[in-house]
Amino acid sequence: MCGRTACTLAPEELSRACRYRDRRGQRHRPRWKDGDTDKYRPSYNKSPQSFSPVLLSNRHFNKDSPVDECVLTAMRWGLVPAWFKENDPNKMQYSTSNCRSESLLEKKSYKDPLLKGQRCVVLADGFYEWRRLEKEKQPFFIYFPQSQGGKVPSQQSTQEEKSEHSLDQGESDQEDSDWTGWRLLTMAGLFDCWTPPSGGEALYTYTVITVDASPNIQSIHDRMPAVLDGEDEVRRWLDFGEVKSLEAMKLLQPKSSLTFHPVSSLVNNSRNNSPECLQPVDPTIKKTPKPSASSKMMMSWLKTASPTKRKDTDEDSASKGPDGKTESEKQTKPTGPLQQWLLGTGSSKKPKTS
Repeated sequence: MCGRTACTLAPEELSRACRYRDRRGQRHRPRWKDGDTDKYRPSYNKSPQSFSPVLLSNRHFNKDSPVDECVLTAMRWGLVPAWFKENDPNKMQYSTSNCRSESLLEKKSYKDPLLKGQRCVVLADGFYEWRRLEKEKQPFFIYFPQSQGGKVPSQQSTQEEKSEHSLDQGESDQEDSDWTGWRLLTMAGLFDCWTPPSGGEALYTYTVITVDASPNIQSIHDRMPAVLDGEDEVRRWLDFGEVKSLEAMKLLQPKSSLTFHPVSSLVNNSRNNSPECLQPVDPTIKKTPKPSASSKMMMSWLKTASPTKRKDTDEDSASKGPDGKTESEKQTKPTGPLQQWLLGTGSSKKPKTS
């Protein structure tokens, strides 16, 4: 369950898209942990072992930071416990890309990070899941519904809007405005920090927590990520000082707030990393159907977001070492935002990232 995601925003866009709320209700743009933007590569088809953006309390890195101050960092997907004794994290004999909410307190790999407050929010445009058919599996892309302009429905009250000017990064008026791009999927996760027994650089890794699927997802799969729906749930999950572990676990519930559409089997191979991975298809006629209202929002934003801000997408994650670097340093041309899959021809519209 949840073995493939898409995350296509550039680092600075991610910072704007996942603004968080502190204990006083003020909203802030999280900064990136130093050096971590170089580890992250936007991708239409992320698999375990690749580096993904996560949001977490800065207290984990700086003991003098307030617990409710958040930071963005890039972590490798697939939790490596701090106590793992091999020098090569790839020698782990079991999968830790997902962990079941029901067994968090039963398995040492997850119990230790949970009780230490090592909670994080895994960020993605959405995730892929496969519905088992007679002899095949039909992939689906699953994500938050997108409202017109990408704004989060029913999340902005008058009081919240008043707090917009509390941002702490000296942003321009344009940067201060609401993010109107893609609404990121926010999934509950746990992380750990592992250092090779023989010495070397610390490796931060994470796992996505899963729960029973909500009724609207059960037709695809019986499990789903533990989705955090809204800024308050994100704050409570990350604030390990105010919200203790057992209380935070109450947030791990099935959510019926997701939507989805079928996509091409191209996504089955993690080497396929192109906008076509996200394109809606009709599995019965093998042609692109008319998009739903929600996927129209997605397509509109994909067409108009700025390609100049985006880094090159992930190369095949299977070729990455434990440090996240590829064996080959070849670079692909920027494809632009999640976007180019509907173009065919270039868009004359101006970038729409605010």
